[in-house]
Amino acid sequence: MTECPQCGTMNEDDVKNCSGCRINMYWAFQHYEELAAIRKKNRLASRPETSSFLLETSKRIDAGPTAPWLRNTIKKFGFKAAGKKVSTMAD
Repeated sequence: MTECPQCGTMNEDDVKNCSGCRINMYWAFQHYEELAAIRKKNRLASRPETSSFLLETSKRIDAGPTAPWLRNTIKKFGFKAAGKKVSTMAD
């Protein structure tokens, strides 16, 4: 099980999006600290609520066809070791 860095929901290790807040788990592990720093700097909620339309749409997409290669890659390497982190913040 893997804990979502945004909302704390425990997810299966091979999910694409968090079942609680729907954030892309790969992206979250690569960039969440940067996003949290931006939120803190701008005095925004550290764990924002996800809008209902995004929750509904994302769940429908997850229920649809899946890309087996993506699920297998996530199972093999996991999210935390899924690749080199690239900063999105200006120095």
